[in-house]
Amino acid sequence: MHGWTGKILTVNLTEQTTAELNLPVNVYQREIGGKGLCGALLFEHFCHAWNDPRMPLAFMTGPLNNTSSPTSGRMTVMSRSPLTGAVCDASVGGRLGTVLKRAGYDGVLVTGRSEQWCGLVITENGVAFQDAAHLTGLAVSDIHGRLLAAPGLQKGAHAMVGPAAENGVRYAAIVFDGHYFAGRGGLGLVMAEKKLKFLSVSGSLKTDVFDRDELKAAQEEIYRLVAASPVLTGDLGLANYGTGALYDLMRSRRMMPTNNFRETYFESAPSMNAYAYKKRYATKKFGCAGCHILCKKVGAQGDIIPEFETMSHFSALVGNTDLDAVVAANRLCNEAGMDTISAGVALATHAEITGRQMTPAAILTMLENIASGRGDAALLGQGALRYACEAGRPEVAMVSKGLEFPAYDPRGAYGMALAYATSTRGGCHLRAYPVAHEILRKPVATDRFSLSGKARIIKISEDMNAVVDSLTACKFLFFAASLEEYARALQGVTGMRTSAQALLKTGERIYYRERIMNARNGFTAEDDDIPVRFFQESGSSSESIQIAPIDREAFLQERAAYYRIRGLDAQGLPTPEKCQELALPC
Repeated sequence: MHGWTGKILTVNLTEQTTAELNLPVNVYQREIGGKGLCGALLFEHFCHAWNDPRMPLAFMTGPLNNTSSPTSGRMTVMSRSPLTGAVCDASVGGRLGTVLKRAGYDGVLVTGRSEQWCGLVITENGVAFQDAAHLTGLAVSDIHGRLLAAPGLQKGAHAMVGPAAENGVRYAAIVFDGHYFAGRGGLGLVMAEKKLKFLSVSGSLKTDVFDRDELKAAQEEIYRLVAASPVLTGDLGLANYGTGALYDLMRSRRMMPTNNFRETYFESAPSMNAYAYKKRYATKKFGCAGCHILCKKVGAQGDIIPEFETMSHFSALVGNTDLDAVVAANRLCNEAGMDTISAGVALATHAEITGRQMTPAAILTMLENIASGRGDAALLGQGALRYACEAGRPEVAMVSKGLEFPAYDPRGAYGMALAYATSTRGGCHLRAYPVAHEILRKPVATDRFSLSGKARIIKISEDMNAVVDSLTACKFLFFAASLEEYARALQGVTGMRTSAQALLKTGERIYYRERIMNARNGFTAEDDDIPVRFFQESGSSSESIQIAPIDREAFLQERAAYYRIRGLDAQGLPTPEKCQELALPC
């Protein structure tokens, strides 16, 4: 093989045994890797509950990992979500995807449940289980520090779970290399349920490339497109300000979720934006393996600067105007191993239901209590929807399929309303990301206050992003490049003849399979929805911008159009005809 190693490590934690899974070449060509390979391997197991030992936790690389292809350092983690019960996968950066390929594996498939906390050490020479009881109760930075200091593990890449996962937080994350999160949906709790505290991977093997000249040509095309992209490398782009570059843009478009989505404009945003962090903390760049954009930011004293979602949710969403408190809240969530989007929405839900102002001190105390499972905050760790239902106010939880909304109010970009609803993992912006064309105007500009035509745009974007997460690559690159350039990179690495359209068809199959997996667990059109607030309440309008409620009938009509285009029935369920077309079991 070229690109792929042809080996997947299977781990049974109950028996403390490992084996190698060797899939046929045509399976790799059909699924590509990452998200696609995860879905194929988990499909038959998806009838199991998230905490059933038979439910796998999959870590999968793609064919571009450990090559010179741009943004080739990412990988996909997938299981069933403890928060939603739906498909849960995360594309995550760092080094582990690259190093896992250097150890000789395309992925790791973990099943079973260890009797005691354990760690898994993977090298090109073998696999070993280690006792990890001494790491329980420690902050993520302490765990990472001890792994880096352990004999034989210093040069490896690491994935770990922190105290939030140990204490049953349903949006606990898996933390890679101390900074990178497989955050949404509670994958960290799945790992903790298996009593797997960490993975440590090291290796030095090279990945065979079919045609290095072809890969180099694709690489140069992608670099040229990135260099010409204002969104990525412009003065106000992601390379200079990180994802926080979106902060002022969301405020100016009056779609910044404020006070639990009751408002869409945050007065204090100019003093809480990415420039304010850069000035206060003297930030510098760092990023994932294989990436030249380096969108992550760290302060001169080592403070990790929050991503856009975290900036927004720990400021506007909870009514906080203390910049240092946002950094502290981000640090607390990082150390606990806890998703910041879900945590922010949980706090905002609590604030609305109780009527209490979230002071900086209250924010930090509440986050500490959530992570440790203490007192009333323990229920907030079960997710905003469970907390709101317990209080008799389910309509206050800003979720879809139980997953908390990120920092884009759909009344300011109607495509987001449909994207949140149809996302297979729930309230997620990364399945389709219509903000790209509605706000950033890439690849083409569309009317952000119209649902017309959004069904097809969302469907195509979902298919494309399924491919991106299978290669695996970074979605940010696709503000500039396209599947045409990456089809050439894939062909250069693997020798597999393909095209952008062929890859889109592959993405369609991968995404439709997730609809099947959710349907088998009871998800229907009733779950493809967003909270009533967005249909009944206005946002924060100005003289020039009106943020009106979304028209419910127009939303339902466009959702029905999405079902037709996606090949689903009127209830959003898979059809035998489409399953047959895509060669999938119904």
